[in-house]
Amino acid sequence: MPLRNLYVDFNSYFASVEQQLNPNLRNKPVGVVPVMTDRTCCIAASYEAKKFGIKTGTPVSEAKRLCPSINLIEARHKVYIEYHHKLINTIETCIHVDQIMSIDEVVCSLMGKEQNPKTAMDISLKIKNEIASKVGEYIKCSIGIGPNRFLSKTATDMKKPDGLTIIEEHDLPGILYSLKINDIVGVGRGMEVRLRKNGIYTVEQLCGASKSKLHEIWGGIEGERMYSQLRGEVVKRPPTHRTVVGHSHVLPPEQRNRDEAFAVINRLLQKAAMRMRYLGYASGAMSISVRFLGSQKWKNEMTFNHTQNTISLLNILKRLWDGYPKENFTPLAVGVTIYKLIEERYNTPHLFEDYDKAKSLTTAIDKLNKKYGFASAYYAPSHTAIKSAPMRIAFTQIPDLDIEDDEKKF
Repeated sequence: MPLRNLYVDFNSYFASVEQQLNPNLRNKPVGVVPVMTDRTCCIAASYEAKKFGIKTGTPVSEAKRLCPSINLIEARHKVYIEYHHKLINTIETCIHVDQIMSIDEVVCSLMGKEQNPKTAMDISLKIKNEIASKVGEYIKCSIGIGPNRFLSKTATDMKKPDGLTIIEEHDLPGILYSLKINDIVGVGRGMEVRLRKNGIYTVEQLCGASKSKLHEIWGGIEGERMYSQLRGEVVKRPPTHRTVVGHSHVLPPEQRNRDEAFAVINRLLQKAAMRMRYLGYASGAMSISVRFLGSQKWKNEMTFNHTQNTISLLNILKRLWDGYPKENFTPLAVGVTIYKLIEERYNTPHLFEDYDKAKSLTTAIDKLNKKYGFASAYYAPSHTAIKSAPMRIAFTQIPDLDIEDDEKKF
C-alpha cells in the first residue's frame, strides 16, 4: 500500500502569524479575539497559551483567569489570508497543493518516487525549511504522511507543534491505538455517544469493529467509509455542492439594541448576497437568528422563489425581522443564512421581477465594491453598521480578498 498523501496543518495559525509579525509576542501566551471585549471568546491561542488550558472557544474572562499575563490581540483576518497565500505559494515550490482544506490545512498528493518514505520525509523537511526562510520561522506546521487523506490528516495531530509523522501500512492499526476516540476525524460528540452505546470506547475497539457494524452505527455508507479509511484504503466521495452562504457577527456593546442589530444583519445579508452571486448561485430560502444576552435565542426563516437580487432578499429580511421578539431582550449576536442554492444557469427569473434591471443594478454595485472595497456602495438600511461585521474567516471558507476586502485603498 503506497503513501499517497502529505497533509500540512499550520499550528495555532492566527496566533503564530501575530507572533511572526510582532517580536514582542514571541514565546509568550497569545489569544486572538474577534473584538476587544471580555464578553467574547478566543478564536485562536498560541502554544504558550495552550499550556495554561486556553484553547479555541475559551471565554476571554476565563482566559484571563487561567493566564493573567495573556496577550489579547484583535483578529486581523485580511493579514491571515495574505499569509495563507504566501504559505500556499511556498509549499508549491516543494510539491503541488492538491486541495486547500481550510485557512490552515492543505493536502498534497504523492506521486511516483515521492511515495518512497524517505523521499516523502525529505519533501516535508523542505516544506518546513522553505516556510521558515521565506515566510517566517515562527509559523510552524505539523505534517502527516499516509496511505490516504484520512490517515495523513490523523498523522498531523499525533505530534504538535512542528511535528512530522508518517503512517505506513505495517504501522496499522496499532499506531492509532494511543489516540482518543474523539481524535479520529469524523467522530464528533454525537457520534462518540453512539459508539459508546454500541460498546466502542477506544480506537482499538473502533478498528476491530466489522464493516457492517460501523454501517449500522453511522446509519449508512459513511460507516463503511470509516472502516476503509482506518485500513488505509482510498475512499472516493461524490463531488460536493455548496448548500449555504451566510455570515454572523457578535455585536459590540454600542450596537446591542434592536435597530442597530437590524442594521448589522442587513449588512451581513448584503455581503452574503454578493458572495452568492460571485459563486454563481441563486437562493431559495433565508434564515435569520439573534442570540440575546442570557440564554434566549430567536430564529425565523422563509422559502421563496429563487433569486440573486439583493433588493428582493432585503425585502424578505424585513418581513422576517417583523417577527422580532417584543420582549426587551438585549441582542448579543446576529446571523443570516441564505440556502436552498441552485446554480444561476438553472434559475428561472420570477414572472413579476424585472430581471434585467435588477441584474444591471447588482452588477454595477458588485463592480464598485470589487474595485474600491466592500460597502463602497451599499443599501441604506445598513448605513449605521457600515464599519461593523468586517471580513471573517470561516472554518472551511476563505474569503476572496478580490470581493470581500473592506480595506481597499483608492
